[in-house]
Amino acid sequence: MKAFLILEDGHVFAGTSIGSTREVVSEIVFNTSMTGYLEVLTDPSYSGQAVVMTYPLIGNYGICYEDMESDRPWVDGYIVRELSRIPSNFRSQDTIQHFLEKYDIPGICGIDTRALTKILRESGTMNGMITTNENYQLDEVMEKLKAYHTGDEVSKVSCREKYVLPGDGYRVALLDIGAKRNIARSLNRRGCEVTVYPSSTSAEEIIAAQPDGIMLSNGPGDPKANETVIREIRKLYETDIPIFAICLGHQLMALATGADTFKLKYGHRGGNHPVRDLENGRVYISSQNHGYAVDTASLDPNIAVPAFENVNDGTNEGLRYIGKNIFTVQYHPEACPGPQDSAYLFDRFLKMMEVKKHA
Repeated sequence: MKAFLILEDGHVFAGTSIGSTREVVSEIVFNTSMTGYLEVLTDPSYSGQAVVMTYPLIGNYGICYEDMESDRPWVDGYIVRELSRIPSNFRSQDTIQHFLEKYDIPGICGIDTRALTKILRESGTMNGMITTNENYQLDEVMEKLKAYHTGDEVSKVSCREKYVLPGDGYRVALLDIGAKRNIARSLNRRGCEVTVYPSSTSAEEIIAAQPDGIMLSNGPGDPKANETVIREIRKLYETDIPIFAICLGHQLMALATGADTFKLKYGHRGGNHPVRDLENGRVYISSQNHGYAVDTASLDPNIAVPAFENVNDGTNEGLRYIGKNIFTVQYHPEACPGPQDSAYLFDRFLKMMEVKKHA
């Protein structure tokens, strides 16, 4: 069946429908990862977005449900150059096309994803529609695209009730604002007991549980849209509990302490982004998925200072908080698959909890 991707700037790409045939309007973003398409599909940070995979062949190793980063996929749509019809992998349990159909995710293949990505890089992230309607009216589509805005994505993807991953080590409270499973797993593998809280949880409830540390997760959408969560994070900041924050959590902590964020032209999404540690100059290769960044010019140097920067464009990739047991990063140390360079940050967090406990 024919399918069309129509962009807000008037570009139209014709290809073949994959997955669901329902029509969808979404923000169109691209990811440069060569592997990990299942983790991309199931990453809650992609809620409200349709993802273009720049690698030309997707689906060749099939689907292994154990590798999902949440209980279901969160992307609005999926856009690829070529879809592998016959996966080859001893762990494969399903095909990607059946996976998309199963979860009602519309997609399109057979289009020039290189040309599409160049448009997004030059013009910036924009809205688009995936449709199988060959009789679409361009004027009507343009109106829909210009009117589209992502909603409250965090409350959509967060867990509904708190739950616990047992452990006999430090007790960590993980605020789920769109958490990938591997954040809790990374802590749990290090012996931590991890209690995962919904995004609507009050700071008072978390503090009353007397955790040894607090983790703020990744998540989707514009960070400034989370005013209630930001207020609660401010209360967590004012305690002396060690805090480690990733991605959206990093942005929300910055907003909670008076800094500002801004939208990047086309974001950072992929598994090959170089990040420099400003303390020692060492460069790590990181996995990233974000469309916003902290504005370092808005930082109060008495509250926080830059700790990491993106080697490609110089944007902020992490903060160190002055006089607090708090550090935050924009990238994903829990990435799997992906570079493991920055997994040591979880060990740093454990060390912070150890020092605080024995102070």
